[in-house]
Amino acid sequence: MTRAVLADDSVLLRSGLALLLQRHGITVVAEVGDGEQLLAAVAQHQPDIAIVDIRMPPSFTVEGVRAALAVRRRHPGVAVLLLSQHLEHREALALLQKPGGGVGYLLKDRITDVARFLRDVREVAAAGTAIDPIVVERLLRRPRVSGGVGMLSPREREILARMAAGRTNLGTAADLHLSERTVETHVRSIFAKLGLVDEPDTHRRVLAVLTFLSD
Repeated sequence: MTRAVLADDSVLLRSGLALLLQRHGITVVAEVGDGEQLLAAVAQHQPDIAIVDIRMPPSFTVEGVRAALAVRRRHPGVAVLLLSQHLEHREALALLQKPGGGVGYLLKDRITDVARFLRDVREVAAAGTAIDPIVVERLLRRPRVSGGVGMLSPREREILARMAAGRTNLGTAADLHLSERTVETHVRSIFAKLGLVDEPDTHRRVLAVLTFLSD
């Protein structure tokens, strides 16, 4: 069973999220309102995942991201999902670049499907990734070097953005009005351009996203 710590300064939002998660089989072991409390709760409970707002006391800027980074440094086995109303890519990028998966960044206002949100929580808790396509698109605007991700076509970047959001090939095909076979062809091309070979102990979709974020 997935165990979670919630960190958000809004008591109503935090309590509502806790009820939602627990109703669907995700145990909330602690609810906290700032970064220091988050670190203490993670140390005490060793959850599978910490779900963290970006802006928390005292300055309501990036305390949540910095606390999340501290969680990953001190407890690398704990997954971290940023859940925020704010698009703060500069600080969040340091978290998303951490190796090993178990990271995510979703925007509260863009969550319209509860079942999908719950899948994203479980995916991140299981060392996967779940990143809102808007976040990926913002990051894609950064200047790119000529190799690696810079070699991807615009269509391949669209597909990589959805890969980062946790979409399957079938879901991506529906989003972009393509056939699933066409998406599979693009995915193979992405793997090839990023130098990701098919090995039994690797997850190439996760590695593709992390390669993009690290580029």
